[in-house]
Amino acid sequence: MFVSVTTDQRSRINSLSEFGISSGSNPIVSLSEFTYKKGKIIYIESDPAEYVYQVRKGAVRTCKLLPDGWRQIGAFHLPGDIFENGGAHRFTAEAITHTTVRLIRRLHLETVAETDAVVWRTLLSLTTNNLQHAENHMLLLGRKTALQRVAAFLHEMNERLTAADVISLPMSRRDIADYLGLTIETVSRAVSQLHSDGILDFIGNTQREIMIRDRQRLASLDMQS
Repeated sequence: MFVSVTTDQRSRINSLSEFGISSGSNPIVSLSEFTYKKGKIIYIESDPAEYVYQVRKGAVRTCKLLPDGWRQIGAFHLPGDIFENGGAHRFTAEAITHTTVRLIRRLHLETVAETDAVVWRTLLSLTTNNLQHAENHMLLLGRKTALQRVAAFLHEMNERLTAADVISLPMSRRDIADYLGLTIETVSRAVSQLHSDGILDFIGNTQREIMIRDRQRLASLDMQS
């Protein structure tokens, strides 16, 4: 089931490479592109996963509401990321900001993979990477201190978001807290400590633009367990 689609549907793109998947033959495929406003639901947990998604612009969080009322964010998906290639949605996906995503029917992609070994290997690699991320996230939640969790998160975002000196975070402190299994206050204290220690600095008043001043120390905190 595909839900909460805006009326902004772009023209279809017919090259698999445009979806970010390597291919031996680059076959003609049917891709759709949709735009979601901030906070809008892209798909709902437990619904059939009929599509595979790629973030074109913006950012997506995948999350679920726990029985105790807490929200757990499983992952953040940033421009270029491909996500959700299982049989049913394990999380709910929401647009963090004004976000554009591309879609391809999962069945169509699997059919292509049957005759294109490069596509098959790419899908296998995506599945492996998702499993590794899930394992790393469990380790992060179970074995690291609050300061180490925040440092690990910023280290990950630094690698994924920028090749320059400034990280522009699309997610809020609440999002970060729900991803790391912490309170907003604990995240804020950890960020303030990293700032006091000279590891990072802030650009502007929102504190969403962060300059990493000491990548080596940030990485060393991430590596501690």
